[in-house]
Amino acid sequence: TSFEEILHDPKVQIVSIASHDSAHFEQVVAALNAGKHVFVEKPICRTFDELEIIKQAWFQHRGKLKLSSNLVLRSAPLYQWLKRKVESEGFGEIYAFDGDYLYGRLHKITQGWRQSETDYSVMLGGGIHLVDLMLWLTGENPTSAYVAGNKICTQNTSFNYYDHISALLTFPSSMVGRITSHFGCVHRHHHVVRIFGTEATFIYDDSGPRLHQKRDSMGLASPVHHPALPNTKGDLIPAFVDAVVCNSDWSQHTQNMFDVISVCVACDAAVLDNSSREVEYA
Repeated sequence: TSFEEILHDPKVQIVSIASHDSAHFEQVVAALNAGKHVFVEKPICRTFDELEIIKQAWFQHRGKLKLSSNLVLRSAPLYQWLKRKVESEGFGEIYAFDGDYLYGRLHKITQGWRQSETDYSVMLGGGIHLVDLMLWLTGENPTSAYVAGNKICTQNTSFNYYDHISALLTFPSSMVGRITSHFGCVHRHHHVVRIFGTEATFIYDDSGPRLHQKRDSMGLASPVHHPALPNTKGDLIPAFVDAVVCNSDWSQHTQNMFDVISVCVACDAAVLDNSSREVEYA
């Protein structure tokens, strides 16, 4: 009947958190402090200070507790295929990654629970999925972010924050990333991904996923026949439960999640300054 009852029940091993974004931080810390494994909807938290507190609570258990967030796009067959393609060096050297999060559901931020959230972030609420794909697929973390935003689509509504954010990210390898989060766009809910390498280009948009491997004007793209969405929103849960049951090492997964949050909160800080900001990692 209550969150506290769950935390104090010795039979409960895993706590699944799917509350509003602003509640995640306190609930994650409380669950970790109670000795529970935690699977939480994105975002795990909303500021860098909160992230450091969560990491400290998790680290105190010396890797015995598993902690993960539901960044479920990485489980889609298309991105699993892309991951293998990148690791086999099928793209050559990747020099640019573009990701567009097209939310296409304006009513959810002007009429739903998000309108009353304090400091609601469209990067943490949606763009985070593309940030996760960028870091996971390329195996790189950005060092700096330049970010701009606006709230033109939601002007004269009860939503008081940016509904559009565009981030330009630089990487140690000189790769450049561009992530946008369009919560007010006139479009169906969709994710657009482009990966540019010296040997190939991948594009997924309304025309479907396809791979370009020739530069000449007559070269046609090859369609990629893999679904771009996971089977269910819970596709990451079985592997998480297996890690708990088998007591396998999950620390790298957790650190990857911390890195994604670090990038997103740096973007949120940079958009307020309308300037470049170094990404600080927890």
